Amino acid sequence: MRALIFMVCVLVAASSAVADHPPSSPSSNRAENIGQYVMGPDDQMKIWALGVEEISDKPVRVDPSGDIDLPLVGRVHAAGLTVEQFETVLKQRLAHEVKQPQVSVDLVEFGSQPVSVLGAVNHPGVLQLSGRKTVAEVLSLAGGLRTDAGPCVRIARQTKAGSIPLPDARADSTGDFTVATLQVKSLLSATRPADNILIRPHDVITVPVAEMVYVVGAVKKPGSFALNERDSVSVLQALSMAEGLGPTPKPQDSKILRTVPGSVERKEIPVDLKRIMAGKTEDLALRANDILFVPDSTAKKAGARAIEAIIQTATGVVIWGGPRF
Repeated sequence: MRALIFMVCVLVAASSAVADHPPSSPSSNRAENIGQYVMGPDDQMKIWALGVEEISDKPVRVDPSGDIDLPLVGRVHAAGLTVEQFETVLKQRLAHEVKQPQVSVDLVEFGSQPVSVLGAVNHPGVLQLSGRKTVAEVLSLAGGLRTDAGPCVRIARQTKAGSIPLPDARADSTGDFTVATLQVKSLLSATRPADNILIRPHDVITVPVAEMVYVVGAVKKPGSFALNERDSVSVLQALSMAEGLGPTPKPQDSKILRTVPGSVERKEIPVDLKRIMAGKTEDLALRANDILFVPDSTAKKAGARAIEAIIQTATGVVIWGGPRF
């Protein structure tokens, strides 16, 4: 569902962009994008030169030094030129051989403008930019956000590529990169359109996994549940995520197991789920990494060793086993 919402928001953003610019056909848009694409090593192209049989339309790859080698033309430096500029250079070179040369260049494989998309997206990996792409468009190309995506998107950019136009942009400790963060909620809701910045080649986009809360014991669906944009959820909300109590619970003896800062130990917080569900006492908040344990009425009273075993089970099966929804 969250991925679907993200796709819809990308379409809305694209519609807004169309409203701000004169309409044009898809083919003209593509031609304009390709014409302004800045070529680099590993890009592959087909070249047509009217009346020049020596130059075939067999794909040619830009070599690591940024050059290509063509009959009648020789070595031509392509890296750093747009497709239109490269066509002009080829026409100038061929003018010594052909009167009023006609040249067309079509990119068939992009290899020089990688963007890394990591973390909680459906298809993480390295994408190649073709034309101008915003954060939302790049995330959409990566399959959209997973349901366990956290509340922010982090962007890292090489300092030599310029600064990131976001308010919190800052240099990292090495000085080689600028890093910045934007909020997923504002990106999805388009409340801050300026945050949907253009992505540049070699940017690294990271979507951290959301913090989790865990529900174990006598519930219908024990597991881990993402907080997403929230800082916490209530006990009743977590119980609802776990689809309610199991067949033989002992809700009045429930516990929250909470990590003690600076320690691997967890403290126990008694929770009377029976009174909370009846509205007779306050609904407590679960923080990130809290475990809500609902005991089974058929089991013996949970002592220290039993609680320790429950934590180990939760850690081994639920926490490390990944989210369940």
